[in-house]
Amino acid sequence: MSEWMSLCVAVSLFVTLVSLLAGYFVYSGLLSDIIILTGSPPIKKVTFVYKFREGPYKKCVDLFKEANSIGPQLSCIGIFYDNPKQVPGPQCRCAVGSIVSEGEDKADEELLKRYVTSGFHVFSFPEVTHVVTTSFPRKTIFSIFLGIKRVYPRLESYIKERKLCAHPFLEIYREDLIHFMAPLARQGDFYVPEVRPAERRLSEQEELDSDSEISGAESNSEYSSGTSILPSDSRETSMAASSTRSESVRDRGDANSNVRMSRERSLVKADWEQTDQEQEELNKDSSGVSLDPVPQFLGVVGGEE
Repeated sequence: MSEWMSLCVAVSLFVTLVSLLAGYFVYSGLLSDIIILTGSPPIKKVTFVYKFREGPYKKCVDLFKEANSIGPQLSCIGIFYDNPKQVPGPQCRCAVGSIVSEGEDKADEELLKRYVTSGFHVFSFPEVTHVVTTSFPRKTIFSIFLGIKRVYPRLESYIKERKLCAHPFLEIYREDLIHFMAPLARQGDFYVPEVRPAERRLSEQEELDSDSEISGAESNSEYSSGTSILPSDSRETSMAASSTRSESVRDRGDANSNVRMSRERSLVKADWEQTDQEQEELNKDSSGVSLDPVPQFLGVVGGEE
């Protein structure tokens, strides 16, 4: 009988524990709806203090704790510049800190000095009109992990399905909500100076590649334009054909070679005169004034540049 009672107590405790854990997870946001929208951002123009770190994002927790310890009444913020599914953990970049002012509010100078003394940097970014955003309840410490695990796959699918260009990703920790957002415009304004050198090198390389492609296109255009505008090729072709036909007549020793050669010369002359006449007509504008083909050719290249 005592063994049966002990078993009942153990089962009852287990059920109670499971119920408490389930209630804790649900309260933390396990079943919360995640509604992703494209529209206004959850924050305005912001000035914040931050520390930059390169490495696995899971190691950023200590930066959040440090920022919160200096200004516990402030909202924490994290800006994440790389997708950990595509970039190795040691190369992932982020900036983590606290928001010291928003909109037209002024930052607390004494608090700002404390952050700077502790090694934090100051940065601002503007308010943008369109972002991809959603929010998640912040009820417990476990809400943070649930939010990250549940929100980012939805955000990724939303952006991919609509073929949006949204980056970087921001997390803003309010009292009872975690706001997730990615700007759809002016993304470069959200990159702190520590990230910008690498982005600038990439941008310069893209510009060099673009210049090479443009130069190649101009070269091809120049060659094509030259052969189409300048008439020398058609003349050389006619003369080469005439010479070949004349030599063929002499090799056969035909008695009528002189007559045929005379006829060939007549055809070449007529072809030459016709080509000159056509080229002259091409080089005339609507007023009938003759134009030099070389400046015309240079004008085409100048227009492309």
